Amino acid sequence: MIWVLWLVSVAYAVLTSRLLVAWRRLPVLHSADDPITVAPSITVIIPVRNESINLPYLLNDLSAQTYTQFSVIIADDASSDNTAELALSYASTAAFPLTVLSLVDDPTVASPKKRAIAQSISQATGELIVTTDGDCRVGPDWLTTIAHYYGKTGAQLISGPVTFTPDQSVFGSLQTVEFASLIGAGAATLAMGKPTMCNGANLCYQKTAFLAVNGFAGVDHVASGDDELLMHKIATRYPEGVRFLKSQAAIVETAAHSSLGTFYQQRKRWAGKWRAYDSLFPTFLAVFVFLSNLAPLVAVGLWLAGQLSGWQTLTLVMLKVGPEFVYLRAILTFLRKRAAIAWIPLTQLIYPLYVLFFGLAAQQPGITWKGRKLT
Repeated sequence: MIWVLWLVSVAYAVLTSRLLVAWRRLPVLHSADDPITVAPSITVIIPVRNESINLPYLLNDLSAQTYTQFSVIIADDASSDNTAELALSYASTAAFPLTVLSLVDDPTVASPKKRAIAQSISQATGELIVTTDGDCRVGPDWLTTIAHYYGKTGAQLISGPVTFTPDQSVFGSLQTVEFASLIGAGAATLAMGKPTMCNGANLCYQKTAFLAVNGFAGVDHVASGDDELLMHKIATRYPEGVRFLKSQAAIVETAAHSSLGTFYQQRKRWAGKWRAYDSLFPTFLAVFVFLSNLAPLVAVGLWLAGQLSGWQTLTLVMLKVGPEFVYLRAILTFLRKRAAIAWIPLTQLIYPLYVLFFGLAAQQPGITWKGRKLT
């Protein structure tokens, strides 16, 4: 058993180092580097449910965009507040074409967000579909940077960086570090040609690519995955066509969870996606990360049982936390979250228990999200 522990720990250190190298090799795009030679039409799709507090901020951000070849569709998913009314009111004075799509509640729909996006795409006129969420904030050069990168690459799908809005609380800081690890892993594995993760809060794809893979067909039974599962479908059809946009001008911010309950439900929803992957690599990676985070706990247990020396235990733990710290620091620095670097050690202390907990919780069916019970 001990040799398996060493094998997993060394392999994790190697993998983390490879992710760091892949991340650092990703070229950084500065939107002002070159003039835009291709100006694609963009439809921004914002699926919302009960976002009347947050949505006005995002709409104001969109009004301040330096790129003008875009329209917006807000898909209101049966909100019980005045989200739809607010969006309709804004549409009358918006500086861009704004359509409000009102959807009725349908308890038979397994993934309301996929339904909202798919119905919006059927009405979209843009060459590119860009998705974000109603509680997000975007910078003025967000769409300019996406259009610029699309012109340079012609990619079928572009994954963009996402982080949390400033949050000085302990819970918010820990979430910032954990979320950065996911964004970095998604970017690095895309650079390695092995796509794993992306985030629908900052995602762009060609409308023709969405239609070519038949949209969400085949994955519409999964509550989440409007981002990752679609990316895998597009990557299967266009192996060279999925890219990560490494640009600070393209960073999208969203609020960290303020309660453990909503955090639990979201992470359980995310953790349940891996069972729907067609590719074996993301599934293998998910299982490997689970085992790698279990390894330090096992090492400490063996030390307490007298089967490992203190130096052996320390070495096994450092094989995980050493490369991981350097990797996380690089991602957080890019995301302009240097203050969160100080929280990396505490996150590393908690994370093995976190991974173990959610790895097991994901096996239990059913989640509650946005006031709905989903399977």
